[in-house]
Amino acid sequence: MQDQYRTVAHAGVHETEVNRSRFLCALAPAAGEREAQDFIAAVRKEHADATHNCWAYVIGADASTQKASDDGEPGGTAGVPMLQMLLRRDMRYAVAVVTRYYGGVKLGAGGLIRAYGGAVGEALDTLGTITRRRFRLATVTVDHGRAGKVQNDLRATGREVRDVRYGEEVEIEIALPDADVPAFRAWLADATAGTARFEPGGEAYGDA
Repeated sequence: MQDQYRTVAHAGVHETEVNRSRFLCALAPAAGEREAQDFIAAVRKEHADATHNCWAYVIGADASTQKASDDGEPGGTAGVPMLQMLLRRDMRYAVAVVTRYYGGVKLGAGGLIRAYGGAVGEALDTLGTITRRRFRLATVTVDHGRAGKVQNDLRATGREVRDVRYGEEVEIEIALPDADVPAFRAWLADATAGTARFEPGGEAYGDA
């Protein structure tokens, strides 16, 4: 897995105008292809009267899935420059749809490339991006008497507490960078007088 990737901070729309044509770029994070396609479908439905609804998305921390559509614009003048802008900005798990309302002035191939790629770039600048880092998931198991203090200490030191399960003992699911695991084990043993158990699990991405 990649150590980190960047994606869209939140879904949103940014509008630009080029020679009287309106370009509305809708951006959103997308966990997978289905989510990206659902977002595209929703934008197309909302702007069914538009001249074009061109789109591009990049899925996978390693950009393993990349797709784009010109939606009727001349080949390579819309979806591809949109995709290239996403990749140039190191976007992952992100989808962009640029809706064009034609304003009566033809832009030419070069103008279209600049307009569609630029719409995505401006939208990213306006809506913002976030970096997500790879974390190790782990479960800390402690007795009820120590659970409250351990949870407070975890949060006070900036550790991500993802879940807490209460049974005969308390299981606290956390996420931390792999590099921090040895130091965390030592801290946990000291904080709980060696009574807590630490069980590493899989990997996931979280906000850096």
